Amino acid sequence: MPEEWNLRSRITLSGVEVAYDVLGFGPPLVLVHGTPGNSYIWRNVALRLADRFSVYAYDLPGFGQSERNEGQDVSIPTQARLLAELVEALDLDAPSIAGHDIGGAITLRAHLLEDVPFACIALIDSVALRPWITPATKHVKAHLDAYRTMPTATFEALVASHLRTATYHPIHEATLAVYLNQWEGELGQRLYLQNADQLRAEHTAEFEPLLPSITVPVRIVWGENDAWLVPATANRLHELIPTSDLLLLPHTGHFAMEDSPQEVAATLFDFFTDCSNT
Repeated sequence: MPEEWNLRSRITLSGVEVAYDVLGFGPPLVLVHGTPGNSYIWRNVALRLADRFSVYAYDLPGFGQSERNEGQDVSIPTQARLLAELVEALDLDAPSIAGHDIGGAITLRAHLLEDVPFACIALIDSVALRPWITPATKHVKAHLDAYRTMPTATFEALVASHLRTATYHPIHEATLAVYLNQWEGELGQRLYLQNADQLRAEHTAEFEPLLPSITVPVRIVWGENDAWLVPATANRLHELIPTSDLLLLPHTGHFAMEDSPQEVAATLFDFFTDCSNT
């Protein structure tokens, strides 16, 4: 069975309740998950990082244990503004940060467009460069009415099938159930489609020209078998960010923290430790 993962604290940002937790003691480090997951994906990595850092893990609004409503703005720009609010509200002074999937885009927008200072940035299989909307999500966006009227059980099976392509190794069914839980039932179906509908390529296009201006250390970590965001994207990102280095993980898919939790935890621990010592 997967490890228990419960976020013990709540904070209200722009009228939205956000669930978060703090693990360990030391310099601040924020973890930003992607879609269609939640902060559970960080569970093994966070515990390792907590040996040296104060690790702030939170569920994006619209995901997991944070507030989730129909009509909610869960777009990347709004998530970036809320990340900026979170950093300020928790009085974090230039924290280190790691972003996965759209968490990478949220991190980059917060840094480049919201002027949030970060000590160093890790990007893990990150949404950053177009094209990044997967064929599965493009199909959903193009046929929203069909997906809205689809029987719930059929829709849940499709989401489960999509999530199984996020890992290289077969995902444990109990782990898969944690990710699926937030998209179950009629409300979960509507929230999933709301989330997909608000994914926009222009939300990364707006910061792409600024990537070469990043001056803080950046570590790019990518699964060699990422079926959602191909590894060639990682190479492009590495070329654009002059302060970056790149680690490709073999036998690892888009959910790198599921396929290779020890390797991800180790490289992030070393990277953030080096950053905090400079």
